This record gives sequence, C-alpha cells and structure tokens, in this order.
Amino acid sequence: MIGKSSYPRAVAVTAVLAGLMANCGSAFAEDRPRRAPLALRNEGVSKPAPALPSAHTEIDTEHIFGFSMGSDIGKPGEIEVEFENVGAFGKRSGSYAAWAGLNQAKFTLSDNFRIAPGFALNGHRINGVAGLSDHRDVAFSGAALELRYKLVDRAFAPFGLTLHAQPGWGRIDDGSGLHIEQYGGEFAALFDRELVKDRLFAAFNVWYATGVTREAATNLWRHDSEMQLQTALSYAVRPELVLGLGLRYARAYDGAGLDRFVGDAVFAGPTFSYAISKEIGISGTWQMQVAGHAIGDHRSLNLDQFERHQALLRLNLHF
Repeated sequence: MIGKSSYPRAVAVTAVLAGLMANCGSAFAEDRPRRAPLALRNEGVSKPAPALPSAHTEIDTEHIFGFSMGSDIGKPGEIEVEFENVGAFGKRSGSYAAWAGLNQAKFTLSDNFRIAPGFALNGHRINGVAGLSDHRDVAFSGAALELRYKLVDRAFAPFGLTLHAQPGWGRIDDGSGLHIEQYGGEFAALFDRELVKDRLFAAFNVWYATGVTREAATNLWRHDSEMQLQTALSYAVRPELVLGLGLRYARAYDGAGLDRFVGDAVFAGPTFSYAISKEIGISGTWQMQVAGHAIGDHRSLNLDQFERHQALLRLNLHF
C-alpha cells in the first residue's frame, strides 16, 4: 500500500533551527566578516536546492493491474482481509448477469511466502438466455486456499516473479448457477517490473485453471480447463492513485489438461487502484470482449464460454 512519511517535516524543522542558531551566533561575532551562505560560496550564484525524497513508500503492485496481479505479497507479519467481487454481463440473447465474491484473510508468514484461506459467494440473474435456465439467486458457493511464493524480488532483480496456487471446492457453477460438485485449482506465474521509479509499472501473468465437475441434475462428471495470458500497464498519477490499461487473452478447453480447444476471447479495459488510507484500498477494472471465437459458431465474439463484459471491484483492509 501507499503511505506517507514525516521526512519533509523533519527537514523543515531542522532548517528553522539551523537559522535560529546562525542568527544567535552572529550576535556574538559582530566584528567577524560575514561569510556568504553555503549556496553562494565559490560560484557566487545560488544553486537549486536538492530534491526531497518521495513522500510515500514503495507502491505495492499486487492490485494495481486489475485482473492481472503484481508480484508483491506484503511484509512479514502483515494481515490483510480482502473482498474481491467479479461481475460478468451479457450473452448472445436474453438478460444475463453473474456475480462471484471471494472473501479472504491473507497472512504473510515470511518475506517470500503467504497463505490466504477464503470462502466464496455468488449470485445470478438469468432470463431468456439460450442454453441456460432462468433463475435469480444468491448462495454460498465454495471455499479455496491461496498459496503464494515470491521466487524473484524485483527490489533486487530486473523483475519480480511470484508463483500462485489455489486449490478449491465449489457447489455452484459460476457461469450457469446450477448446483454442482466441483474440485479443482488454478496456478499462475506473476511477473512485474517497475519501468519508471515510483511511476510506471508493467505486469505479465500466465494463468492455468483445471477442474472436475459433477452436475447434480444429471450426476455426470465433466473435465474442463482454461489458460490465460494477461498483461497490464499502470501509471501512478499521484502516490495514492494508479490508473492503467489491462489486456487478457483466454482459451477454454474440454478436458482437464488443455485437451480439446473449444473457444477463445480477448478482453481489454481500464484499471484503477486508490489508497483511501494506509489501511484501506480499493481497486478494479471493467473489461469488454473485443475479439473472440467459439468452435462451431462463425459469429463474432465468443459468448458461449465467455461474456460481453467482465468487471472487478476489490476492497482491501490491512492490519
């Protein structure tokens, strides 16, 4: 998170005290020739004062890229509560809106390792969408355990790299809202780099998700998987406000090991991150499907496996 220090205030107080001491000293040295101020010595012209260091701490990159993630995991001993909400809107026909909320407690155990147990809720409002049942509900949908290991620290290397693993269990399908029994996990490599000190940041992620699912209505099991390549660029307009642009390419497969390709989609949209205080931050993105294709469908965009719009809003509380 972004914080502020008291260094500039200390510099100002020191300067005032130095001036008072100089004036008091001159009262006892009237017969001594006056010396030119330090800034005027030797060259006879004033030199610009050195720039003060930045009044904020290093920006935490984890949540400044929207759906993409930075490599930062927090400081040892830090506890963080996170409420992540993802919305999906729009299908080929009818009215479609889905919401998935993941609530986590994050514990940074060391410089390199963090653990985050959590539980999920989701809701749906579906009406007149081909292939989906009409319904409206909100329900508890599952649980997950996030593990992150920082393999490369960008403070000591040209880039940062953190490995992510999140096994989970689910009872409600995020897309259709049907009752299911699902076991799976997601895995990712999270790269980031500071292009301009305290100003410009870039991220690149590789995500892989896999799972096995039993539909309650048919008692049949199915396997599916997905791979995503994500990139984002973010700029710190002010120490507490970071704006950017995110781009994602997603591929869906029938089979747990990226077996049979069924469709892909490209999403793009603006991102933001705002530090309300040192303890509270919000971030998010709204992305639109700009290209896509589903196997067997020659129409533009892929609205079988994906949606027209995907949005994220995240709230983080630091302790």
